[in-house]
Amino acid sequence: MKRRHYYLIRVQFLGFRYSGWQKQPGQRTIEGMLLKTLKYILPQQKLKILGAGRTDAKVSALDAAFELIIEETPISDISDFVKLFNKNLPSDIKVIKVDEVDKNFNIIKDSKFKEYCYYFSYGEKNHPFCAPFMANILEDLDIEIMTKAAALYKGTHNFKTYTAKPGENKQVTRTLSYCEIIKNTEIYASFFPKNSYVLRICGKGFMRYQVRMIMGALIQLGRGLLSLDEIERSLMEETDIKISYIAPGSGLVLHKLEFV
Repeated sequence: MKRRHYYLIRVQFLGFRYSGWQKQPGQRTIEGMLLKTLKYILPQQKLKILGAGRTDAKVSALDAAFELIIEETPISDISDFVKLFNKNLPSDIKVIKVDEVDKNFNIIKDSKFKEYCYYFSYGEKNHPFCAPFMANILEDLDIEIMTKAAALYKGTHNFKTYTAKPGENKQVTRTLSYCEIIKNTEIYASFFPKNSYVLRICGKGFMRYQVRMIMGALIQLGRGLLSLDEIERSLMEETDIKISYIAPGSGLVLHKLEFV
Protein backbone atom coordinates (compact mmCIF):
# COMPACT_ATOMS: atom_id res chain seq x y z
CA MET A 1 0.00 0.00 0.00
CA LYS A 2 1.34 3.42 -0.97
CA ARG A 3 2.12 5.75 1.90
CA ARG A 4 0.64 9.23 1.92
CA HIS A 5 2.14 12.35 3.45
CA TYR A 6 -0.01 15.24 4.71
CA TYR A 7 0.92 18.91 5.05
CA LEU A 8 -0.97 21.97 6.28
CA ILE A 9 0.10 24.99 4.24
CA ARG A 10 -0.63 28.56 5.29
CA VAL A 11 -0.96 31.03 2.44
CA GLN A 12 -1.71 34.70 1.76
CA PHE A 13 -3.12 36.10 -1.45
CA LEU A 14 -4.52 39.21 -3.06
CA GLY A 15 -7.67 37.99 -4.79
CA PHE A 16 -8.30 40.92 -7.14
CA ARG A 17 -7.07 39.10 -10.29
CA TYR A 18 -8.73 35.77 -9.45
CA SER A 19 -12.15 34.18 -9.91
CA GLY A 20 -12.16 32.86 -6.36
CA TRP A 21 -10.50 29.86 -4.75
CA GLN A 22 -12.03 26.88 -6.52
CA LYS A 23 -10.46 25.59 -9.72
CA GLN A 24 -12.69 26.31 -12.74
CA PRO A 25 -12.17 25.62 -16.46
CA GLY A 26 -10.96 28.68 -18.32
CA GLN A 27 -10.69 30.81 -15.15
CA ARG A 28 -7.69 32.03 -13.15
CA THR A 29 -8.23 30.81 -9.58
CA ILE A 30 -6.11 30.53 -6.43
CA GLU A 31 -6.48 26.73 -6.28
CA GLY A 32 -5.64 26.42 -9.96
CA MET A 33 -2.49 28.51 -9.59
CA LEU A 34 -1.34 26.57 -6.52
CA LEU A 35 -1.87 23.24 -8.27
CA LYS A 36 -0.09 24.40 -11.42
CA THR A 37 2.91 25.54 -9.37
CA LEU A 38 3.01 22.36 -7.25
CA LYS A 39 3.00 20.15 -10.34
CA TYR A 40 5.91 22.17 -11.70
CA ILE A 41 8.07 22.04 -8.56
CA LEU A 42 7.13 18.43 -7.69
CA PRO A 43 7.25 16.73 -11.11
CA GLN A 44 6.14 13.09 -11.35
CA GLN A 45 4.63 13.32 -7.86
CA LYS A 46 1.04 12.22 -7.36
CA LEU A 47 -0.61 14.92 -5.23
CA LYS A 48 -3.84 16.72 -4.45
CA ILE A 49 -4.87 19.73 -2.37
CA LEU A 50 -7.90 20.43 -0.17
CA GLY A 51 -8.86 23.99 0.75
CA ALA A 52 -10.16 25.14 4.14
CA GLY A 53 -13.00 26.90 2.32
CA ARG A 54 -13.94 28.60 -0.93
CA THR A 55 -13.41 32.33 -1.21
CA ASP A 56 -15.35 34.25 -3.86
CA ALA A 57 -13.95 36.18 -6.81
CA LYS A 58 -11.73 39.14 -5.77
CA VAL A 59 -11.71 38.08 -2.09
CA SER A 60 -8.26 38.16 -0.47
CA ALA A 61 -6.65 36.36 2.47
CA LEU A 62 -4.03 37.22 5.07
CA ASP A 63 -4.31 33.79 6.70
CA ALA A 64 -5.76 31.07 4.47
CA ALA A 65 -4.81 27.39 4.47
CA PHE A 66 -4.93 24.26 2.40
CA GLU A 67 -3.88 20.66 2.87
CA LEU A 68 -1.35 19.08 0.53
CA ILE A 69 -1.44 15.28 0.19
CA ILE A 70 1.52 13.60 -1.51
CA GLU A 71 1.91 9.90 -2.30
CA GLU A 72 5.18 8.02 -1.83
CA THR A 73 7.94 10.64 -1.49
CA PRO A 74 7.71 13.14 1.40
CA ILE A 75 9.05 16.69 1.33
CA SER A 76 12.69 16.29 2.33
CA ASP A 77 13.38 19.85 3.49
CA ILE A 78 10.37 22.04 4.35
CA SER A 79 12.37 25.29 4.43
CA ASP A 80 13.75 24.70 0.93
CA PHE A 81 10.28 23.66 -0.27
CA VAL A 82 8.75 26.96 0.96
CA LYS A 83 11.48 28.96 -0.83
CA LEU A 84 11.01 27.01 -4.07
CA PHE A 85 7.22 27.26 -3.87
CA ASN A 86 7.32 31.04 -3.37
CA LYS A 87 9.91 31.52 -6.10
CA ASN A 88 7.53 29.97 -8.63
CA LEU A 89 4.25 31.47 -7.41
CA PRO A 90 3.02 34.82 -8.81
CA SER A 91 3.69 37.89 -6.68
CA ASP A 92 0.10 38.05 -5.37
CA ILE A 93 0.29 34.61 -3.67
CA LYS A 94 2.70 33.78 -0.85
CA VAL A 95 3.25 30.62 1.20
CA ILE A 96 3.83 31.53 4.85
CA LYS A 97 4.29 28.21 6.63
CA VAL A 98 4.21 24.44 6.05
CA ASP A 99 3.55 21.91 8.83
CA GLU A 100 3.34 18.15 8.52
CA VAL A 101 0.07 16.72 9.88
CA ASP A 102 -1.26 13.18 10.24
CA LYS A 103 -3.95 11.44 8.18
CA ASN A 104 -6.59 12.14 10.86
CA PHE A 105 -6.39 15.89 10.30
CA ASN A 106 -9.51 17.25 8.56
CA ILE A 107 -9.06 20.74 7.19
CA ILE A 108 -12.83 21.39 7.14
CA LYS A 109 -14.02 19.74 10.37
CA ASP A 110 -10.98 20.78 12.41
CA SER A 111 -11.54 24.48 11.74
CA LYS A 112 -11.95 26.25 15.11
CA PHE A 113 -12.91 29.70 13.80
CA LYS A 114 -12.58 32.05 10.84
CA GLU A 115 -12.34 35.80 11.14
CA TYR A 116 -13.27 37.92 8.14
CA CYS A 117 -12.69 41.64 7.72
CA TYR A 118 -14.64 43.69 5.23
CA TYR A 119 -12.97 47.04 4.43
CA PHE A 120 -15.02 49.91 3.03
CA SER A 121 -15.27 53.66 2.65
CA TYR A 122 -18.10 55.90 1.56
CA GLY A 123 -19.16 59.32 0.33
CA GLU A 124 -16.47 60.12 -2.24
CA LYS A 125 -14.83 58.08 -4.96
CA ASN A 126 -11.55 56.51 -3.86
CA HIS A 127 -8.18 56.67 -5.55
CA PRO A 128 -8.16 53.88 -8.18
CA PHE A 129 -5.31 52.11 -6.36
CA CYS A 130 -7.73 51.38 -3.48
CA ALA A 131 -9.85 49.07 -5.65
CA PRO A 132 -8.19 45.73 -4.70
CA PHE A 133 -8.41 46.46 -0.96
CA MET A 134 -11.72 48.08 -0.09
CA ALA A 135 -15.25 48.55 -1.30
CA ASN A 136 -16.19 52.12 -2.16
CA ILE A 137 -19.82 53.14 -1.49
CA LEU A 138 -20.42 56.48 -3.21
CA GLU A 139 -23.60 57.29 -1.29
CA ASP A 140 -23.51 58.68 2.24
CA LEU A 141 -23.92 56.06 4.98
CA ASP A 142 -25.20 56.30 8.54
CA ILE A 143 -22.25 54.59 10.24
CA GLU A 144 -23.80 55.00 13.68
CA ILE A 145 -26.87 52.90 12.88
CA MET A 146 -24.76 50.39 10.92
CA THR A 147 -22.52 49.94 13.97
CA LYS A 148 -25.57 49.39 16.18
CA ALA A 149 -27.03 46.84 13.73
CA ALA A 150 -23.76 44.90 13.33
CA ALA A 151 -24.00 43.85 16.99
CA LEU A 152 -27.38 42.20 16.29
CA TYR A 153 -25.65 39.46 14.28
CA LYS A 154 -23.57 38.31 17.27
CA GLY A 155 -24.74 35.02 18.77
CA THR A 156 -26.72 32.10 17.33
CA HIS A 157 -29.24 32.96 14.61
CA ASN A 158 -31.03 31.57 11.58
CA PHE A 159 -29.05 32.97 8.64
CA LYS A 160 -31.13 31.50 5.80
CA THR A 161 -31.74 35.04 4.49
CA TYR A 162 -27.96 35.50 4.20
CA THR A 163 -26.94 32.82 1.72
CA ALA A 164 -27.42 31.95 -1.93
CA LYS A 165 -30.09 29.31 -2.54
CA PRO A 166 -30.42 27.78 0.95
CA GLY A 167 -31.31 24.10 0.47
CA GLU A 168 -33.49 22.02 2.76
CA ASN A 169 -30.46 20.15 4.10
CA LYS A 170 -28.20 23.19 4.56
CA GLN A 171 -27.32 24.11 8.12
CA VAL A 172 -28.50 27.72 8.25
CA THR A 173 -28.28 28.17 12.03
CA ARG A 174 -24.84 29.64 12.67
CA THR A 175 -23.08 31.23 15.65
CA LEU A 176 -21.01 34.41 15.42
CA SER A 177 -18.69 35.10 18.36
CA TYR A 178 -18.47 38.75 17.38
CA CYS A 179 -19.64 41.15 14.67
CA GLU A 180 -18.68 44.82 14.76
CA ILE A 181 -17.96 47.86 12.63
CA ILE A 182 -14.92 49.89 13.67
CA LYS A 183 -12.59 52.42 12.09
CA ASN A 184 -9.94 50.82 9.89
CA THR A 185 -6.48 50.98 11.46
CA GLU A 186 -5.37 47.56 10.15
CA ILE A 187 -4.41 48.36 6.56
CA TYR A 188 -3.33 51.74 5.23
CA ALA A 189 -1.54 53.41 2.34
CA SER A 190 -0.79 56.97 1.21
CA PHE A 191 -3.61 56.77 -1.35
CA PHE A 192 -6.29 55.50 1.08
CA PRO A 193 -9.14 57.88 2.00
CA LYS A 194 -8.83 59.80 5.27
CA ASN A 195 -11.55 57.66 6.87
CA SER A 196 -12.30 54.02 6.16
CA TYR A 197 -14.05 51.30 8.14
CA VAL A 198 -14.01 47.56 8.68
CA LEU A 199 -16.66 44.99 9.53
CA ARG A 200 -15.01 42.36 11.76
CA ILE A 201 -16.90 39.09 11.95
CA CYS A 202 -15.94 35.73 13.44
CA GLY A 203 -17.51 32.26 13.49
CA LYS A 204 -16.73 28.58 13.08
CA GLY A 205 -17.99 28.50 9.52
CA PHE A 206 -19.84 30.59 6.98
CA MET A 207 -22.23 29.85 4.13
CA ARG A 208 -21.68 31.10 0.60
CA TYR A 209 -22.06 34.91 0.43
CA GLN A 210 -22.98 35.09 4.13
CA VAL A 211 -20.46 37.76 5.11
CA ARG A 212 -21.00 39.76 1.91
CA MET A 213 -24.80 39.64 2.39
CA ILE A 214 -24.48 40.79 6.01
CA MET A 215 -22.33 43.65 4.76
CA GLY A 216 -24.85 44.27 1.98
CA ALA A 217 -27.71 44.50 4.48
CA LEU A 218 -25.71 46.92 6.63
CA ILE A 219 -24.96 49.10 3.60
CA GLN A 220 -28.66 49.15 2.69
CA LEU A 221 -29.44 50.09 6.30
CA GLY A 222 -26.84 52.86 6.17
CA ARG A 223 -28.42 54.21 2.98
CA GLY A 224 -31.91 54.17 4.52
CA LEU A 225 -33.16 51.34 2.31
CA LEU A 226 -33.63 48.95 5.27
CA SER A 227 -34.66 49.62 8.86
CA LEU A 228 -33.16 48.36 12.11
CA ASP A 229 -36.39 46.44 12.70
CA GLU A 230 -36.02 44.71 9.32
CA ILE A 231 -32.45 43.67 10.19
CA GLU A 232 -33.75 42.10 13.43
CA ARG A 233 -36.59 40.34 11.59
CA SER A 234 -34.20 39.01 8.94
CA LEU A 235 -32.60 36.77 11.60
CA MET A 236 -35.86 35.12 12.67
CA GLU A 237 -36.67 31.57 11.61
CA GLU A 238 -39.90 32.68 9.93
CA THR A 239 -39.07 35.88 8.10
CA ASP A 240 -40.31 37.64 4.99
CA ILE A 241 -37.24 39.89 4.71
CA LYS A 242 -35.16 39.44 1.55
CA ILE A 243 -31.59 40.71 1.31
CA SER A 244 -31.09 41.69 -2.33
CA TYR A 245 -27.66 43.30 -2.18
CA ILE A 246 -24.42 41.29 -2.03
CA ALA A 247 -21.50 43.58 -1.18
CA PRO A 248 -18.56 43.53 -3.64
CA GLY A 249 -15.94 40.83 -3.15
CA SER A 250 -12.94 43.14 -3.30
CA GLY A 251 -13.45 44.50 0.22
CA LEU A 252 -13.45 41.09 1.89
CA VAL A 253 -10.38 39.52 3.52
CA LEU A 254 -10.05 36.20 5.32
CA HIS A 255 -8.09 37.68 8.21
CA LYS A 256 -7.50 34.77 10.54
CA LEU A 257 -8.03 30.99 10.50
CA GLU A 258 -7.50 28.74 13.51
CA PHE A 259 -7.69 24.96 13.87
CA VAL A 260 -8.41 22.84 16.94
